Amino acid sequence: MSTLATRAKVGFWLAVVLALVDVAGPFIPTPPGAEGPPLEVVVFSAVMGVVTLVAAVLAARSGSRSALRVMAVTRILSGLTALPAFFVAGVPAAFVAWGSATVVLTIVAVVLLMSRPRARVSTG
Repeated sequence: MSTLATRAKVGFWLAVVLALVDVAGPFIPTPPGAEGPPLEVVVFSAVMGVVTLVAAVLAARSGSRSALRVMAVTRILSGLTALPAFFVAGVPAAFVAWGSATVVLTIVAVVLLMSRPRARVSTG
């Protein structure tokens, strides 16, 4: 992981945090009287979180760009699960806000994760 640019490292750790939240998702209770996301969505997000964490370990140990790509793809797939909250009627505002934050942070994480080091220009 030492070969990653600083921006990519920030994206890496943001993706790891998002993955940990996804893995914890099935264990977070929904507020009383509120209907949470469907079980299939929660399980899919948790699986994507686990795959992201496995890819993160591989990327940290080997510096593999392929592992970073797997992290990006799994984060995108997980982020897509939040999109129905914007189009389905009757979704509580808290879930819409959470979905918005998830989508924005996913985009930021993927853009940063896929950034490459800038070429240094000699001024002399």
